[in-house]
Amino acid sequence: MTSLVLEAYFQLRRMDHHLRSNDFQGLYERVRTQAVRRTVAAEGTIENVCMAVDTACAWYWKEISCLLRSAATVWLLRKRGVPAALLIGAQEMPFRAHAWVEVDGRVVNDKPYVKEIYSVLDCC
Repeated sequence: MTSLVLEAYFQLRRMDHHLRSNDFQGLYERVRTQAVRRTVAAEGTIENVCMAVDTACAWYWKEISCLLRSAATVWLLRKRGVPAALLIGAQEMPFRAHAWVEVDGRVVNDKPYVKEIYSVLDCC
């Protein structure tokens, strides 16, 4: 598990570098082009990756946005054979944007009702 937490931490750093450079497109492309590895994901992979990303976020030197957390989670899940999707949504009043991860239509790194609060703007 320790190596997975370290991998999650470094993936957060990579994603954060894009945002600090005002390179949302680079972050988006990094996630979009990460293919799902052709392997059968081990049981518990989704839970282990989400827990590792949460732990890495707690150790990170600054507060992590939902976009960074979700982008890193998708990248790590796809690398392990899980067909994860990054969803970006917004709500009108009051205006808020949010990002989360779904696998087979199920929210895996947030509250399950997030889909009721936010209208999906994009999915990659």
